[in-house]
Amino acid sequence: MLYELSQLLDINLFGYISVRAGVAFFLAFILTLFIMPKYLAWAISKKANQPISKYVPAHEGKRHTPTMGGAIFLVSTLIAALLTVDLSNIYILGGLITLIGFGFVGFKDDLGKVLAGDNLEGLTPRGKMGLQIIVAAVSTGLLLYGGFPTEFYVPFIKTPLFDLGYAAIPFWVLVFLATTNAVNLTDGLDGLATVPSIIALVSLGLIIYVTGHAIFSEYLLVPNIKGVGEVMILAAALIGGLFGFLWYNCYPAEIFMGDTGSLAIGGFLAYLAILGKSEILLILIGLIFVIETVSVILQVGSFKLRGKRVFLMAPIHHHFELKKWAENKIIIRFWMISFIANILALISFKFR
Repeated sequence: MLYELSQLLDINLFGYISVRAGVAFFLAFILTLFIMPKYLAWAISKKANQPISKYVPAHEGKRHTPTMGGAIFLVSTLIAALLTVDLSNIYILGGLITLIGFGFVGFKDDLGKVLAGDNLEGLTPRGKMGLQIIVAAVSTGLLLYGGFPTEFYVPFIKTPLFDLGYAAIPFWVLVFLATTNAVNLTDGLDGLATVPSIIALVSLGLIIYVTGHAIFSEYLLVPNIKGVGEVMILAAALIGGLFGFLWYNCYPAEIFMGDTGSLAIGGFLAYLAILGKSEILLILIGLIFVIETVSVILQVGSFKLRGKRVFLMAPIHHHFELKKWAENKIIIRFWMISFIANILALISFKFR
């Protein structure tokens, strides 16, 4: 709406991506703060509580905490975005498909768990993975249809290593699957996934803004892709929604985001990394998510091969819980690691 208004009335102010990103942030933030208490009251009355795995006994006290809060910050994000973005931009369309698609997969999984009152219910692993692949394939297919470049870049090198061609689709789908499930695994403590997601969104939002800016991209020796900078507005809206959500999700949490939120966030982080040609840099940007995922892989692999566990429990945040670390200490230290990793990721842009 603001973009169309700027074109219709020749108002230059709303033509700037930075201005509309700021407006989108505050709209999503305020909307989330306004809607969340109403959703909380409804969820408590309907007993839409987070089913707690029997393997995590330390979290029994959270059994009555409402879930699917991700639906609220997603709705707020979408409303804010629709009022501020250029809807004719194909990259915006791909971002909206990503958020809505992965959010729907997560919502379907959450709903099954809540209705059954069991964390092991919901979508089957195969069904969940299949739906994620479909959403990822649609988003990546749209990128190729729009003529998005398929060159493969790595940090510290200013030129692409090679052109992926049509192999870009399976590679990008793999990036989507890895990121969505990594964020999903991290969402186990109050605010643990929320703040690292905000930090990663800030980093990737800055990267795609630079990528879409002719002057900045030339100065920093990164590829210039016309039109991708508009997606920074969508990223800003999601950051605003997550800040509003954090108001209720910080320790002790009044609500959890559920798979509805974690899958949508993970999918959008992957989408931003692809747009910014930062698929490899995403490993550093999402370091906490990577650590959580690797801990699960090591735990499962070690138990199957050696019959022994590497950690007391996986994902690794549960390991520290069983070592008697206070929950808020684990959360804040993980936030600190995420912040430092993202600073290093952004610094890497100057060394090319």
